[in-house]
This record gives sequence, C-alpha cells and structure tokens, in this order.
Amino acid sequence: MGADSNVAPVIIKRKKVVSGDGHHGGAWKVAYADFVTAMMAFFMLMWLLNATTEKQRKGIADYFSPTIAVARVSGGGDGSLGGSSVFSENTLPRVGTGATSMRPTESSAARGAFAQGSSENEGAAEDESFEMLEELLMGRGGESMVADELMRHIETRVTDEGLVVELFETNEARLFTNGAEPTQLLIDLAAVLADAARVVTNAIAVEGHTATYPVVLADNPSWDVSATRAGAFRDLLFATGMPASRVQRVAAHADREPSQTNRMDMRNNRIEVIFLR
Repeated sequence: MGADSNVAPVIIKRKKVVSGDGHHGGAWKVAYADFVTAMMAFFMLMWLLNATTEKQRKGIADYFSPTIAVARVSGGGDGSLGGSSVFSENTLPRVGTGATSMRPTESSAARGAFAQGSSENEGAAEDESFEMLEELLMGRGGESMVADELMRHIETRVTDEGLVVELFETNEARLFTNGAEPTQLLIDLAAVLADAARVVTNAIAVEGHTATYPVVLADNPSWDVSATRAGAFRDLLFATGMPASRVQRVAAHADREPSQTNRMDMRNNRIEVIFLR
C-alpha cells in the first residue's frame, strides 16, 4: 500500500468480557449461610448439654444414631441380630435372636460362633451397666437416688470379679449396734442398694469385714461377728423384696482384708456387696 493511499487502516479492538464483578457474585453468600447454620447448630448443642439430664442426653444420642433400630425390640432386619435392638431386655448383650446371655433360647444355641465372638461385646456392655449403677449410687449423672448423709458411707469400684459396692461405718455413724444389730443407717442403705440393683440382673455376693479387735481379748470374735453381719445384711436385702435367687454367696472375712492401714480403724467395719460378672 502506497503512502498516498486513501484507504483507512483496519483497527481490531479486543475486549475482555467478564460475566460478573465483585458486587454481583453470590458464592460468598452460600458460604456465609453454611457458617451461620453451623453456628446455630453449635449453640443448640451447647444449650441441650446444659438444659438436659444424663438420661435425656442418652435418648437424644440414640435418636440420631443410625445403628439403633427404629423399633425398640426389632427393626425388621435379617442380619446377625435378626433385626433386634441391643437395647431390648435391659440392654443385655444378645447371643441370638430373642435371647440374651442371661436367657438363652434353643434357636440361639445353633449360633455358637456368634456367641463366642461376642464375649468382648458382653464385657463392654456389662461395664456400661456397672457404670450406670455407679452413677445411680454416687450421683455422678446429676440424678442421685441417695441422700448426702447416706452417700458418705458408699464407695464403689470395678474389679475383675464385678462391681464392688462398699458400705462402711465411721466413728460418728455406725452400721451395727450390739455386735450385729443393724442400725437405721444400714437399713436405709440396704433399701437404696436394693432399689438400684433392679436396673441390672447380675447375681450378688455379700461379704462382711471387721476392724481388728484389741489383742487383750481372750477370744477373737471377728470371724463370728463378720459372718453374723453379712447374714443380717442379706436378710435386709430380702426384706426389701430382692429375690433370694440373686444372692449367690455370703462370706465372712473377719479382719483379714482391711481397707485402712490402721487395722483397728472403724472404717474397716464394712459390708461389701459385689455385683458379679
């Protein structure tokens, strides 16, 4: 093209097109809405933890748990549990359809492999039952069934044998008078223990312990006294309505297993009730 050409030059202008700008984008609104929803759920959780009891919180947790059957006894499934909920029959571990370790059925006997493999689950379920019983007796769940003056005489611990509930006396409050006559304190403790024992089905052992008597005595009465006291407490449990079949043994230990370093300490005078595994 010559310098004297009158043809206008062609100019190409490229324009970058933006679909939207910062004032009209909506992605941040979605993220903010999710954040607000999460915060609302968090504050509702905090409120529920503060405004509900231990039993209510357990019920709420069970409601949202996908592993719990819709019906309390059966969810209609056909798996290893036959659709049965682990919460049927007082949360006892199951060893087959319609049976528990305490009440096996003929149909569950054919599931020997399942029953043997569930020993660990049974132990965990039993420990959970013991924990629930401890909470009832010690008031750890905020719903104590024991008055403060009685709770001072109760101590619990879990051993290989089972849950040990220790009822002990002090210099200010005795469990027995005249050797083996139960006081009102022990009668009240027996009523509380029998009431709490209804939440489990474990067999029970009653054991009597005494403090060491002075050596100046001609005869050591600790064996006879501990045996008589254990028998008296067993009778108190029967008087509250506890079935005699639940008491598996009654034992006397005299002063052979003191709980205090000072063997003559009144704290060694105690009754131990063991919920056997």
